[in-house]
Amino acid sequence: MSSFSPNLNHDAGIRFPKDACVVIVRTEWNAAIIDILESGCTTVLKQNGVSYKIIHVPGAFEIGFAIKQYWEKNKENPTEKPAAFIALGCVLRGDTPHFDFVCKAVTDNIAQLNITLPVPSIFGVLTVDNQQQADDRTTGKHGNKGAEAAVTALKMISFNLNLDKK
Repeated sequence: MSSFSPNLNHDAGIRFPKDACVVIVRTEWNAAIIDILESGCTTVLKQNGVSYKIIHVPGAFEIGFAIKQYWEKNKENPTEKPAAFIALGCVLRGDTPHFDFVCKAVTDNIAQLNITLPVPSIFGVLTVDNQQQADDRTTGKHGNKGAEAAVTALKMISFNLNLDKK
């Protein structure tokens, strides 16, 4: 079990390019949950003056493909090239092993993107056993994981910017 760190939501003093853009890839499945994650995410980005674009995909399994395709089509376009991607999804455990296969594939795909693309792909995908766990991670005791994903994206954009200056 992980413990919450207040530093996860600390975004003061983070440096990033003025024209930084974040692409949020969100799922249509479990839309009510994703809407809350997206709201937390976009609130943080707006507060920091970072532009963003939202792409919809059917489910969590399609997130990796969408990120890769968006990057390939826009990596040379200065107005569309993202400084980071944020994956927002929610996979709820059901009665079949489908949950395990989808969670592993999504996790593996986003991990692979993080080592192959020159910009970060932030994992904002909830993998939960039930609705209560999703609620705890959107509006409950664990805060809003969408907002945390946005802060993580800002920190990783800053990380890349600082590497470029060395």
